[in-house]
Amino acid sequence: MHRDSILIVDDEPGIRELVGQILQDEGYEVQTAASGEDALEAVGRDVFDLILLDLWLPGIDGIEVLKQLKASGVSTPVIVISGHASAEQAVTAIQAGAHDFLEKPLSYDRVLVSVRNTLKQFHLERRMREVLKGTEEPHLTGSSPVIEALRTQIRTAAPTGGRVLITGANGTGKEVVARMLHQASKRASGPFVAVNCAAIPSELIESELFGHLKGAFTGAVEAKRGKFELADGGTLFLDEIGDMSLLTQAKVLRVLQEQRFTRLGGSREITVDVRVVAATNKNLEEEIAAGRFRQDLYYRLNVIPLRVPTLAERREDIPALVDELMGAAVRSTGARPKHFSPAAMNTLMSYSWPGNVRELKNVIERLVIMVPDDEITAGHLSFLDTGPGSQSGLAGIDATLPLREARARFEREYIAAVLARCGGNVTRAAKELGLERSHLHRKLRQLQIDSRSADTS
Repeated sequence: MHRDSILIVDDEPGIRELVGQILQDEGYEVQTAASGEDALEAVGRDVFDLILLDLWLPGIDGIEVLKQLKASGVSTPVIVISGHASAEQAVTAIQAGAHDFLEKPLSYDRVLVSVRNTLKQFHLERRMREVLKGTEEPHLTGSSPVIEALRTQIRTAAPTGGRVLITGANGTGKEVVARMLHQASKRASGPFVAVNCAAIPSELIESELFGHLKGAFTGAVEAKRGKFELADGGTLFLDEIGDMSLLTQAKVLRVLQEQRFTRLGGSREITVDVRVVAATNKNLEEEIAAGRFRQDLYYRLNVIPLRVPTLAERREDIPALVDELMGAAVRSTGARPKHFSPAAMNTLMSYSWPGNVRELKNVIERLVIMVPDDEITAGHLSFLDTGPGSQSGLAGIDATLPLREARARFEREYIAAVLARCGGNVTRAAKELGLERSHLHRKLRQLQIDSRSADTS
């Protein structure tokens, strides 16, 4: 587990040594500084979880140090210490951003209580900021068999703590699955930290993951924690890990094996307790064969494999997704809610959705903003290529499938589309399909099409 790092700033060597020893005995990492200038240099060079700062210092005093720290954006909490305390000084220190104020001679029990409480509040506030980044509970929308199966797999895998490798095409919701794993795990109270490995330049990915000290490379103007450190006690989601360089892969492998690392430019080893969940849209076995991905890292990550289905594999979920995405689009844009005509819904059900749920979300937002009417018709969806020459709709079945499997898939998608167009009404769907109602019910069971919300009257 990561050990909190504390900087003690005091011009009295005895205070630095004694307080430092007490805090080290409590399991904290300690550095010291004898002046305000040394303190600012240390903060620029390294990252601390807490600063104990004496007010009376040679050179610039503690209040000025505190003001400079806050002005430079340093969020590290500060406990101010003074041997000549007054109410006015205490007020000045708190107004300047101090978390607590301690008087000399120090009561070391009081120091420990203040340190523990301040660190607890600091970590809680950081956790709350992470939670507020996404206030909605992560979930998978739909009741198709493939989604129900994925939910079951998530519930089974989440509490185990095992590493998970999530595969699936772009836009299917791999990060949603990662967040669900975190929320259902024993680490749910810890942080969830996501890194898109494809979006970060290769020369910066190591700094992003492991952090760096000031001056570690050109542009490193201040020390910074890495994602592994920020995810301590929680989950680190490495998205698009197939795009990570071989050099970075080797370093990630070492962290997975040892649960410790050093920041770029530093020598101090940092120990963390992190569950890694990775995701990719690539076939990593093919990447291994091509020499672009380490086989040993693959085995480390692929303890529990989960695959997120494409939207084309779960077409019966499209009406439920449309309702949810419509509500979200209305809330974010302030536009009036709209409904889809049966023909328009059929168009959505027939389209191949190469961009999956992400593409559907973009389409719904576009329609909410651009369609002036309350009803969205098939004509409003003319920008979707659903013609016979496209890879959309039921024409997009894999031509390599055996005939029996291809026929079953076609029949399943076709019946699901008609049932959705009829609003789940089995009687109406049977009439459109030219089937007896009882025959359609048998088909629904046989093809595992969910009809729990259908009209069975």
